[in-house]
Amino acid sequence: MLRIDLISDVACPWCAIGLAGLQQALDQLDGELAVELRCQPFELNPDMGPEGRDIVEYLGEKYGKSPQDIAQTQAMIRERGAAVGFSFGPRTRTWNTFDAHRLLHWAGLQGAGQQLALKRCLLQAYHGDGLNPSDREVLADAAQKAGLSREEALTVLDDGRFADDVRAAEREWQQKGIRAVPSVVVDGRHLIQGGQPPAVYLQALRQIAAETAA
Repeated sequence: MLRIDLISDVACPWCAIGLAGLQQALDQLDGELAVELRCQPFELNPDMGPEGRDIVEYLGEKYGKSPQDIAQTQAMIRERGAAVGFSFGPRTRTWNTFDAHRLLHWAGLQGAGQQLALKRCLLQAYHGDGLNPSDREVLADAAQKAGLSREEALTVLDDGRFADDVRAAEREWQQKGIRAVPSVVVDGRHLIQGGQPPAVYLQALRQIAAETAA
């Protein structure tokens, strides 16, 4: 079985594209390869306050880009998303995602399938529906849509559970050299970076599986 770690952030549009592309590749490999996919935490905006920031203003400050540059990038992102079946909606603000990562950690304890379902719901909530992924009600709704207990999700959010686990995982991946997301790590040794098309993931996973078998 191949172990796949997807290091990503809910706030990252390329992570939505990357996961959709990876999932399409895995669907094509169904019956050919056994895979366990786990979501790992990475925060693009770890110092972001709870009120969030206007996305154009924030990206302009962070990357030195003009509103026109940002609009062009967002248009490209929408096009790339459409190619893998992910529809980007309006995103006017960016937010802190630490609580989303705590909830994903909790979901992962229920199982890889539950965690992946929650990840998809969170990406849809923010990038598709423009909702605030730091809002406890939005997070609890996403958990419920993913088939998890809404009540238990609220308890996890309210009592601060798994904060140390998430920070430890973030440090671990940073120490392993992960500086950008999405990053896909296969069997702890092979790195595929960026929101790649399905064909790139497909070729890489087949090659890694062949090398592992040999």
